[in-house]
Amino acid sequence: RVTLMRRRSLRKSLRDRGQLSHFWKSHKLDLAQSGEDCTAFLETNEPLINYLDVEYFGRISIGTPPQNFTVVFDTGSSNLWVPSIYCVSKACTQHAQFRPSQSSTYQTVGTPFSIQYGTGSLTGVIGSDQVVVEGLTVSNQQFAESISEPGETFLDAGFDGILGLAYPSLAVDGVTPVFDNMMAQNLVELPIFSVYMSTNPTSSVGGELLFGGFDPSHFTGTLNWVPVTQQGYWQIQVDNILLGGTVTFCENGCQAIVDTGTSLITGPQKEIKELQNYIGAIPVDGQYAVECSNLNVMPEVTFTINGLPYTLNAQAYTIMEYSDGMAFCTSGFQGMDVTPPAGPLWILGDVFIRQYYSVFDRGNNRVGLAPAV
Repeated sequence: RVTLMRRRSLRKSLRDRGQLSHFWKSHKLDLAQSGEDCTAFLETNEPLINYLDVEYFGRISIGTPPQNFTVVFDTGSSNLWVPSIYCVSKACTQHAQFRPSQSSTYQTVGTPFSIQYGTGSLTGVIGSDQVVVEGLTVSNQQFAESISEPGETFLDAGFDGILGLAYPSLAVDGVTPVFDNMMAQNLVELPIFSVYMSTNPTSSVGGELLFGGFDPSHFTGTLNWVPVTQQGYWQIQVDNILLGGTVTFCENGCQAIVDTGTSLITGPQKEIKELQNYIGAIPVDGQYAVECSNLNVMPEVTFTINGLPYTLNAQAYTIMEYSDGMAFCTSGFQGMDVTPPAGPLWILGDVFIRQYYSVFDRGNNRVGLAPAV
């Protein structure tokens, strides 16, 4: 099992330093006001903006002897990448960098690699080496060594790279994902992995990712299994979405993805705007603020999935932070239009996963959900 560390997100660090507005302006991605700007094209990968709030990271190592990296375990993408020692971007100098010449098990593959993010593209080259995740040694794992990384986006990020856990069809360059190799190399007992994210923001143990099984001590009751509707992302059908008990969105059903690499819950701009309005959230500095004193009177938001209600109360769907001793509350919902053919999509990110333990079952192509404890 991988222990996930929880650190301050990039957004919080920028706000503390008074640089958040500047960051948004330089990225022209002020989501609260924008329309086209953040229309995410999910063909290649998620827009990087999603990583702005990510707080859950884990450790892996690559090579012989092992070189250590901190990564986001991301169920919304399928490649593994880390910065290369040959990287020319400023962001790389602030992070662990892979040195192929220092690994006796490294093999050159040489295929060029590029992922388009909202703020620029990350480019590099594919190599192959052994990757160790929570004591499991995956041999001949292809991964991307990044040679250039976009803008300031990764500069302050709490992670070095990203380890994708979605289906092989999303993998850039047709690289076999880490978990597929784990299954093929018989490293896991069952073809499943599961994610627990702690709601305690001060605990440094942020959660747990378990390969090959699930841990009943992290949830109550039984897992409810939901079929994957399309094998790319971990995509499922949502029956409807209720606000304060009334069906308000997604009346005829909609598609959603369960995504550990997105911190918030995102949905189509138009609907999220209505939702923010309904819960009394107002746009401030690229996100939506709510009055902390109103949390106990704000409506519940319920996602009906496979006939069962998954309810979030205001404490669950808002994020409370302290800045200079003052409590500051923001909405955990964010508007993001995913264009067809991938979209429209809702994204059930960490705000949702903190409340519902999530099991990702590749053997039966389904997601298991149960209230987290």
